Amino acid sequence: MKEEISKVLTMVQEGKIDSEKAAELIHVLKEKESSKAVPAAYLDKTLKIRVVSKEHDNVNVNLPIKLVKAVLKAGHGIAANVPQAEKYVKDLDIDLLIDAIENELDGQIVDIQSANGDTVAVVIE
Repeated sequence: MKEEISKVLTMVQEGKIDSEKAAELIHVLKEKESSKAVPAAYLDKTLKIRVVSKEHDNVNVNLPIKLVKAVLKAGHGIAANVPQAEKYVKDLDIDLLIDAIENELDGQIVDIQSANGDTVAVVIE
């Protein structure tokens, strides 16, 4: 957003727009930026991963959405540069996942049942 505001200020300096129009444009840019922010109530939610195995080696993982978002942003870039991890993240669309978080994806997002009775559920609540 800083870059856009700088462009608006440059337009004022060059006489392309007046200060009133600049203020209007900056206000629109700030509104646009604030509309991208994820509501605090949503960030207080939890990503829950549940694996129920026929052999009873079950898995329960609870991750705060705040942590998920931060790790997605930082971790993908790091993992993509580690040879052992690169193959696991090369096809992962981090922007899509972050977009889902920013658009307040909620409820059950994965429901898998294997032929042998194992289940995997991923829920945001």
